[in-house]
Amino acid sequence: QVQLVESGGGLVQPGGSLRLSCAASGTIFAINGMGWYRQAPGKQPGLVAVITSGGSTNYADSVKGRFTISRDNANNTVYLQMNALKPEDTAVYYCKWNIKRLPGSRLYDYWGQGTPVTVSS
Repeated sequence: QVQLVESGGGLVQPGGSLRLSCAASGTIFAINGMGWYRQAPGKQPGLVAVITSGGSTNYADSVKGRFTISRDNANNTVYLQMNALKPEDTAVYYCKWNIKRLPGSRLYDYWGQGTPVTVSS
């Protein structure tokens, strides 16, 4: 069983910063990639940022230049540093890991529980 635990969300003023963390536990043979998604009330979930096994990163146009995704392989943790936050960034943020648990098994997506981020004065 693989479990992803998120932390770091909360209330922040416009222009402020937050750092989200997502730590994995359980049996993991290989990590293909990691990502962050978000869902605002009344909207469909959307991609925020991804990082591949090789370290390449991609960002949604709405967050590029403000958000940074990174990883700590030794601690099985992925981060999302969010700077210059805007009210439109308000959403529940979910981390996702694309993982192969055992040799010869298929890749599978695992999701965190979600952490809310509210940007407001």
